[in-house]
Amino acid sequence: MPELPEVETYRRFIDELVVEQTIVAFEVKDAHVLAASEDLLRRGVVGSRVTGTRRLGKNCFLELSTGQVLVLHFGMTGDVGAYRDEPDAPRFTRVALHLDTGLRVAFVDPRKFGRIRLAESVEAYQKAKKLGPDALDITTEQLKAKLGHRKTLIKPLLLDQSITAGLGNWIVDEVLFQAKIHPERVANTLTDAEFEAMHAAIQLVLTTAIRHEATYRHFPASFLIHAREWDDSATPGSDKHLFCPRHPDTAIIKNYVGGRATYTCPVCQPAVK
Repeated sequence: MPELPEVETYRRFIDELVVEQTIVAFEVKDAHVLAASEDLLRRGVVGSRVTGTRRLGKNCFLELSTGQVLVLHFGMTGDVGAYRDEPDAPRFTRVALHLDTGLRVAFVDPRKFGRIRLAESVEAYQKAKKLGPDALDITTEQLKAKLGHRKTLIKPLLLDQSITAGLGNWIVDEVLFQAKIHPERVANTLTDAEFEAMHAAIQLVLTTAIRHEATYRHFPASFLIHAREWDDSATPGSDKHLFCPRHPDTAIIKNYVGGRATYTCPVCQPAVK
């Protein structure tokens, strides 16, 4: 699933192509990805100039000269592309925005779980979807205010998009590893220093991922992500990537927290007894 770093990469790609361009056609190849009627979307975007782009969590927004925003949510497998001639359209293009420059921007989604809709503003969408502050914008003080009184495990809380928008499963594992916090710690047991470490880890993980355009194999060797079993840099049948990057003799433990696969280092993140 595209996470915050991928969506920020998509936003930057779109921003370079569409800002100050006018949308002259809204081509629908597969209406499964539309969260509003095709006619409503077409009326809302065709003839509009794109004045800017924004991102909130895993959502990308095209700001239109009408004052509305076109919302792109990429679901499980969404992506973006660009082309000029129909034979060059990316495979699984579901919707294409035709620009007055002749360029077409493709919303690509093999599994068709992504959604495109209109909203009155980013803030209206955030309120309607009950999304918390973007994970890159949330402060240490906000984290403490939202989590410090909760008698709930910290990992499910960080995955809750109403608390902070944009943290997915691997990101939360990485954040907790970098902050040296066990994912089954109860939130109200965290100290001020641990909240500060967790906030710093959120910034580190997200900015690193964005800087590398979410190409995980290029992340620093100190990142837990290289030990996850789905890491495609691992040799099949080899366990070389299943050990802590800080403690090469310590195996990473996989279990399930809140129903989600979770990876921890028993040395870096000791369980509280």
